[in-house]
Amino acid sequence: MGTPNLGDHPSARQSDGIISRFYTATAWIDGRAEDQLKQVSAWAGVTKIAAFPDLHPGKYGPVGCAILADRIYPQLIGNDIGCGMSFFELDLPLRKLKLEKAERRMRVLGAPLEGLINHRLEASNLAGDLFADALGTIGGGNHFCEVQAMVEGGEEDGLDRHLTYLLVHSGSRGLGAATLAALPQTAFSGLQGADAELYVQNHDRAARWASLNRQIIAERAADALRADLRLIADAPHNVLTQTADGWLHRKGAAATGALVPVAGSRATSSYLMRPLDAPEALSSLAHGAGRRYDRSSMHGRVRGKASDLIAMQRTPFGGRIICEDRDLLIEEAPSAYKSAGAVVADLEATGAGQVAAKLNPILTFKKIRQEKRR
Repeated sequence: MGTPNLGDHPSARQSDGIISRFYTATAWIDGRAEDQLKQVSAWAGVTKIAAFPDLHPGKYGPVGCAILADRIYPQLIGNDIGCGMSFFELDLPLRKLKLEKAERRMRVLGAPLEGLINHRLEASNLAGDLFADALGTIGGGNHFCEVQAMVEGGEEDGLDRHLTYLLVHSGSRGLGAATLAALPQTAFSGLQGADAELYVQNHDRAARWASLNRQIIAERAADALRADLRLIADAPHNVLTQTADGWLHRKGAAATGALVPVAGSRATSSYLMRPLDAPEALSSLAHGAGRRYDRSSMHGRVRGKASDLIAMQRTPFGGRIICEDRDLLIEEAPSAYKSAGAVVADLEATGAGQVAAKLNPILTFKKIRQEKRR
């Protein structure tokens, strides 16, 4: 690739046949992800691909891209159907947030949801007992619930920098995995007709469950912080959408709305972005920093001494991370991820989006130890 012209957005974008790359020559892109892009572009019925700067290798194909095809490839959505990020404004002034007290109260997110939840499922057109035990829980991996402070921007979109914000990243838990596992291996060759219709029904069910799950997680966090909340953006990034041109598969690519959260690592800033008019982006945007190193390799890159783990529970901003899983702390260390700042800079340089606000993490909940039941 040539040197990008950052002053002229469209010229920074790189195209290769049906693939449009929304990252510049300076982006850190794993060569294996590029190989996967080319492989998927040769699949039957694939017509367009938008690749974003958080691109990295995945199990069945690259993560950080949107793929348009005339048939459905379930593996391009993956097993966490409906996974995404929801961003909320809390009516809690930042100056009134007491970190120690908030840290104690947020630990409630590590416990199962108490009380009947059937009515919430039914209100989302779901069976009242559908994976009800998992509803309102975050899960593992890179999922989190994070209290944030807005440090730049926000005014143009009616956001108050004096308030506290909440970013929730979670998905459909075991429901999405069960949906993918139930498919025959032949489904990976592409679904059409009645088989496609059945998958879409099950997919949509898992996507609704995932959105509801994020909402309930946020409600639990807001209740712990003694605050009310307002939804600003709900952006799924493992999701299938039918368009006039075919089936749009998003794997680690956020569906665009007025604002789209782009998450950093737990120790770096996150961003809100406004999508710009870029048809080749397929109504999608990057969803976060994107992994630089896979989870297994992080165990050789990060020391696991007790002092190191304690240090990883603090952030450069004076914030804290609630995570009592040694392996998870190592695998999700900030060094495992690319620079979210570089990702959003590339999105701006290629005309995909514009930064609307910058937020720093205050308190990130990931996982606590569960007491053994007697």
